[in-house]
Amino acid sequence: MDNRIFLFLAAIFSGFALIKAPLADSFLESISPFTNILGLLTVLVFSLVLIYKGVRGLFSK
Repeated sequence: MDNRIFLFLAAIFSGFALIKAPLADSFLESISPFTNILGLLTVLVFSLVLIYKGVRGLFSK
């Protein structure tokens, strides 16, 4: 099994963590929009990669 799949799943989870990170009332509150955008892009990109690998694996046999 391809071990990179687990790395992609970990990247998706870290993207969700960036989206849900409570930055209100801290000195990092000013970068909250950036972390939300970065989290959304991370989740989207790595989800698309997993879908691509799944479809490619499905039709390669």
